[in-house]
Amino acid sequence: MQKSVRYNEGHALYLAFLARKEGTKRGFLSKKAAEASRWHEKWFALYQNVLFYFEGEQSGRPAGMYLLEGCSCERTPAPPRAGAGPGGARDALDKQYYFTVLFGHEGQKPLELRCEEEQDGKEWMEAIHQASYADILIEREVLMQKYIHLVQIVETEKIAANQLRHQLEDQDTEIERLKSEIVALNKTKERMRPYQSNQEDEDPDIKKIKKVQSFMRGWLCRRKWKTIVQDYICSPHAESMRKRNQIVFTMVEAESEYVHQLYILVNGFLRPLRMAASSKKPPISHDDVSSIFLNSETIMFLHEIFHQGLKARLANWPTLILADLFDILLPMLNIYQEFVRNHQYSLQVLANCKQNRDFDKLLKQYEANPACEGRMLETFLTYPMFQIPRYIITLHELLAHTPHEHVERKSLEFAKSKLEELSRVMHDEVSDTENIRKNLAIERMIVEGCDILLDTSQTFIRQGSLIQVPSVERGKLSKVRLGSLSLKKEGERQCFLFTKHFLICTRSSGGKLHLLKTGGVLSLIECTLIEEPDASDDDCSGHMFGHLDFKIVVEPPDAAPFTVVLLAPSRQEKAAWMSDISQCMDNIRCNGLMTIVFEENSKVTVPHMIKSDARLHKDDTDICFSKTLNSCKVPQIRYASVERLLERLTDLRFLSIDFLNTFLHTYRIFTTATVVLAKLSDIYKRPFTSIPVRSLELFFATSQNNRGEYLLDGKSPRLCRKFSSPPPLAVSRTSSPVRARKLSLTSPLNSRIGTQDLTTASSSGSPTTSHSPAASPPPHTAILESAPGDRAGMESFPTADATEMSPCRSPSTPRHLRYRQPGGQVADNAHCSVSPASAFAIATAAAGYGSPPGFNNTDRTCDKEFIIRRTATNRVLNVLRHWVSKHAQDFELNNELKMNVLNLLEEVLRDPDLLPQERKATSNILRALSQDDHDDIHLKLEDIIQMTDCPKAECFETLSAMELAEQITLLDHIVFRSIPYEEFLGQGWMKLDKNERTPYIMKTSQQFNDMSNLVASQIMNYADISSRANAIEKWVAVADICRCLHNYNGVLEITSALNRSAIYRLKKTWAKVSKQTKALMDKLQKTVSSEGRFKNLRENLKNCNPPAVPYLGMYLTDLAFIEEGTPNFTEEGLVNFSKMRMISHIIREIRQFQQTFYRINHQSKVTQYLLDKALIIDEDTLYELLLKIEPRLPA
Repeated sequence: MQKSVRYNEGHALYLAFLARKEGTKRGFLSKKAAEASRWHEKWFALYQNVLFYFEGEQSGRPAGMYLLEGCSCERTPAPPRAGAGPGGARDALDKQYYFTVLFGHEGQKPLELRCEEEQDGKEWMEAIHQASYADILIEREVLMQKYIHLVQIVETEKIAANQLRHQLEDQDTEIERLKSEIVALNKTKERMRPYQSNQEDEDPDIKKIKKVQSFMRGWLCRRKWKTIVQDYICSPHAESMRKRNQIVFTMVEAESEYVHQLYILVNGFLRPLRMAASSKKPPISHDDVSSIFLNSETIMFLHEIFHQGLKARLANWPTLILADLFDILLPMLNIYQEFVRNHQYSLQVLANCKQNRDFDKLLKQYEANPACEGRMLETFLTYPMFQIPRYIITLHELLAHTPHEHVERKSLEFAKSKLEELSRVMHDEVSDTENIRKNLAIERMIVEGCDILLDTSQTFIRQGSLIQVPSVERGKLSKVRLGSLSLKKEGERQCFLFTKHFLICTRSSGGKLHLLKTGGVLSLIECTLIEEPDASDDDCSGHMFGHLDFKIVVEPPDAAPFTVVLLAPSRQEKAAWMSDISQCMDNIRCNGLMTIVFEENSKVTVPHMIKSDARLHKDDTDICFSKTLNSCKVPQIRYASVERLLERLTDLRFLSIDFLNTFLHTYRIFTTATVVLAKLSDIYKRPFTSIPVRSLELFFATSQNNRGEYLLDGKSPRLCRKFSSPPPLAVSRTSSPVRARKLSLTSPLNSRIGTQDLTTASSSGSPTTSHSPAASPPPHTAILESAPGDRAGMESFPTADATEMSPCRSPSTPRHLRYRQPGGQVADNAHCSVSPASAFAIATAAAGYGSPPGFNNTDRTCDKEFIIRRTATNRVLNVLRHWVSKHAQDFELNNELKMNVLNLLEEVLRDPDLLPQERKATSNILRALSQDDHDDIHLKLEDIIQMTDCPKAECFETLSAMELAEQITLLDHIVFRSIPYEEFLGQGWMKLDKNERTPYIMKTSQQFNDMSNLVASQIMNYADISSRANAIEKWVAVADICRCLHNYNGVLEITSALNRSAIYRLKKTWAKVSKQTKALMDKLQKTVSSEGRFKNLRENLKNCNPPAVPYLGMYLTDLAFIEEGTPNFTEEGLVNFSKMRMISHIIREIRQFQQTFYRINHQSKVTQYLLDKALIIDEDTLYELLLKIEPRLPA
């Protein structure tokens, strides 16, 4: 359609003159004024595609003109006249004819016209329609598509003609060769002619024998050829070709169905909504239409062309050549990137538009179209998301049945590789934006907003409900308030953990979140985590809370310190929170340690060291990276060997929490626990093996005491294990006279509260705390000497002046150990210029239990190797704590692994230089690993079944809907939380030996079926209609209460039972059920519907707070899709870690619901009824009861 016209006044006057004389249609029409609702009579003249109007019939100059190309004309209802009654409005409608011209240009208002006669109006509408060239435009678009198709056919024919030309040339050569052979044979025949004359008078018997011999030779040849053909038909090659052809036929059918779905999406939704957006009162804007249907029309045109090409190839069967079609398709598939990237946003825009009643009504009208077959718009928008993986699977199957010498084998492999690369890029982009969307969703839920969530490097870790215990000064618990505290109403907090911050919110009645005014946003760099508060805080706190509480001590640089006491619902959930929080703190502070080690001499920095290490971002034969960065700003691993994955696990420079969770969830697929533990043990004993050689060269090149020689000598005493590492950050209260403090090298100085940060000498900008390396004394001249009155100094330290604090002595360092300069005088705060690494070495040395033999304190003061060893031990202990606390099942099922871990931890405890905090952390891991029963306070299904002292089971009528819903929820969650995460690996639930490989998943499935059968059996047990209707209403009420309890598995158990044929066909019974119950039933079915991959159920689970019981089949479907779509290993034998990451993401979501328990009391009378299998009726008996209760009517 022409978008602009060059206007010339003389030309316009000439066209107006022609319109007056030779116009297609001329006459008077009333035109509605733009500024008011008045009508003015004008004389109109139509010439070709231009409509002129004049003030009168005799006017020579037009008053205006309209370009009608691309417009549409439709009749509009007549408005009632102002001041006229109903009769007057009816007369006006009968006498006058109104129609409107809609222009295709944006911003141009429609032209509203009217005439006196209906026939005249129809003639005008027909003339305007012809002048708009609408049919020509449509025909032009069709011809353009045919032209593109013909161009492709011509190109294909050119290729075929070229091939035929080569074949003809080869045949000409063969003909010449045959001619030469014929000439040679003729010459031979001439020489043999004298001998043949003698054989003409042969015996007739001999001729008969020769004839029989000829017949036998022919029969033998035909038999042999038949055998060859039959052998080929039964050969693997022929079978492979038949399967290959079948795959192609299936591909064509799937492509035809996909094109049909796209056609419905474009013609049933996109184009009608685009027209609705151009109406007078648009229910949706053009921008929203573009956001919802981004690239949909282009994708449809692309696949229509591809589909036509596939059908053309079928005409050449049995020779099916498809590679050239994929060569045409591949460059255009990049439009899928924008569609996939925009998919989540399009669904959000659609959800927002549905808030408009007019749009929702219009959309339901479109969805009621029979072509949609009851599917929603969201379903059609989801279809393109799976097309690229479908092509990959099809090509994979096609290549499996394509011989290696096939003509298009290489082309198909190339197409498959390109599609896999595109799929990986799309997946990386989706996963990269998934965390941002999660953060933004949480930020929108917080009423006050939260700026820290707008940081793209802020990665979401976990969320859940914790109880905040009120506290007063000095961390003492308020016993007075605890007695009247309603934990459910006053103390419950919604907590969110990110890589750098910890958010504590309260939830209002409307579901919105509010940050706490004090301590709502905690920066993890300013926090100290205390796992087991000691008895000094509260003499009975441990007994009061069952050791479920933990503390976060916050030391902000510009405010007074305070303590946050949180209470977890269970030991498992406390361990999970502790592991994640401590891991985040470890990453932050371990980076600080490494920064000090490598940045002190300003020759190498940690970011530069990571950036310059090509092994962290450059693909190699044993590793391949994606474009997505993890929380440590390092590219995520896509494929890697087991050795490279273990190397990433023990890299001291960083450790991504997402990588750690993924590795521990899925390591058993590609390695064993013994190998992982051996690697951790090796890093603990030889920490320098975890830093690349190039980084070590840069590090030791800056050393002042020629320590590089030790690296060259494998027998160096520095490389053996003599010192411990920095303490893990999940520490307990120590016996030091001062309060617990964080061992951070990056926190600011806070002398008001009696702490001294050891990095202020290098990180602070103050002249009094900033010193250059040149001003520091030589390391070999530094000494540590004992001062008299050391015990007195330790006792008097808490009341000492701030001036006593110096970088030479931390608050936990006894006063008898002081730094002396070469002159022999004790250094004070104004003259000490010790480097941060040296000061840290002094502090850690003083905190130990003595110096190990062979290494004096003088060497310790400036030993960077010592800090690296601290970091190595810190990493090993944190990985082990994460492993033991979150994956305790590994050690319960593998006693050998458990004993090896215990031996390693005991070896750590035997280190004579171990810090008290490290010793406490190691003891905590040992205690957690030595616990025999991790679920001692929670019920198990076996305990409930084996109860013999429970009262007699009650009947269905005496039990309330609330009791039934609560106990169903309790049973479902007990079965659901008992599933070990290793059963989710390898699709064991789909194997023949599924009962042995996944017994707990099978138990969950059995529980679902038993509960569903119980519901159906209970309804069919009643003989009268009213009782059955009451039972249905009661079960629907139970399902609704389960929904309120977030037990979506229970909702699906009941709704699936009510949808069984034996219950659904009770027409008379359902007629007695109230309309409210039926409406509630429809609402529940919509909530747990499988439409759109359980779209509604996923949305409810995302917005609800644990505890909850999801439908396990939804996650099993996701896992099966991942397992079948991608292999565990590449062709080169590398681990497909992108697949491991997707599996781990689903397992983490499942375990999030497993680790939060319901606070529901067990009622034996109810559970005995729910678990009574004697009440269950089999399917055949149910159908017989159906025919007996409500027999079929005769036809």
